[in-house]
Amino acid sequence: MAELGITAFAKRTDMMTTDNQSQFTTIDKLQAVLQHLKALFVGKDEIIDLMGICLAGRENLFVLGPPGTAKSATVRELSKLLDGKTFEYLLTRFTEPNELFGPFDIRKLREGELVTNTEGMLPEASLIFLDELLNANSAILNSLLMVLNEKVFRRGRETRQLPALMVIGASNHLPEDEALQALFDRFLIRVRCDNVDPQQLNALLDAGWLLEQKTGGEKPSITTEEIRVLQGFTSLVDLSGIRQVYIELIQKLRNAGLQVSDRRAVKLQRLIAASALLCKRQKALASDLWVLRHIWDTEEQREIISNIVNVVVELDADEVAPHPRASLSTLPNADELFTEVQKLSEQWQEPELSMADRSLIKDRLSHLSSRADWIGNIEQRAYVQKPIDELWKQILHTA
Repeated sequence: MAELGITAFAKRTDMMTTDNQSQFTTIDKLQAVLQHLKALFVGKDEIIDLMGICLAGRENLFVLGPPGTAKSATVRELSKLLDGKTFEYLLTRFTEPNELFGPFDIRKLREGELVTNTEGMLPEASLIFLDELLNANSAILNSLLMVLNEKVFRRGRETRQLPALMVIGASNHLPEDEALQALFDRFLIRVRCDNVDPQQLNALLDAGWLLEQKTGGEKPSITTEEIRVLQGFTSLVDLSGIRQVYIELIQKLRNAGLQVSDRRAVKLQRLIAASALLCKRQKALASDLWVLRHIWDTEEQREIISNIVNVVVELDADEVAPHPRASLSTLPNADELFTEVQKLSEQWQEPELSMADRSLIKDRLSHLSSRADWIGNIEQRAYVQKPIDELWKQILHTA
């Protein structure tokens, strides 16, 4: 049986090798879609890269952030570049199953059959976006768990496989109710979405104005079938070279008190493979482990996880064709924040400072203040927060 398995794998790998050009063309199409989104949504590169990874790995993505940070707009624009159906819904505590899955078919019901009319509803969608996900109530919880975990819709005697390529959930808070923790756990990757850095505001306004104009220029696109082909190729990526490094990383995360279940450890392999695949590699490298930065459960864990993962990712800094995101980390640096606050304080003391310059300093300080909240080390956070508070006092006193 082992020999048959090896032979089958070899044949599949040969097929993949002979069809490399077609495979690379599909990857190029997906990358073009991601680049298009990055041009439209300034400051959302990390989220968009993770969308690409989750699409290729057929895993779910959770986006945490306040309203107005383009969570929904990014998903909607992505849906326009896919040829499949999209389902988007804003959940409330009173959302009923019919609103997501469709009502029972009245004609079938008269004949004594309980069959759901799913036309235009979640079970027929290739891309699913559930806004305010954590408002889900007990009436839809079990059905959603089945959708997220197994891509299966089950209602009464009905059971059907779903065509969903990926489910994206969004919320402005993390789960507080224990019942919702299971729902949150079905989203393997989590990413923070905030307002852009004030220094990027001009670029944001330009991109937003172009989006408002809805110019009819040619846009990149990719079919859902091409995405499914890529998802199939992820299972052919060779993970053997990083297996021991991955095992040690999982153990380090667990030793640090992080809950990495066996199920999550197994499923994360698909995303590691997806990272390699999008770099046109058939073999995973240590740098592909960057995706594990995004498996946090709480905000306090972000820096802890990132520091542990970065040590492993940087082991092979000279790797050929690493994923570009591997060398980037969006976590705040306490020393850099402190230095910038000091510069803002000096600028505020300058005589004859214009009202426009004062407004820019306030906006920048507000951004730095929100960044400081993400510093995991309590002492470092207090170290940075002190000059921020002092500058706010000066600003208020001047006003």
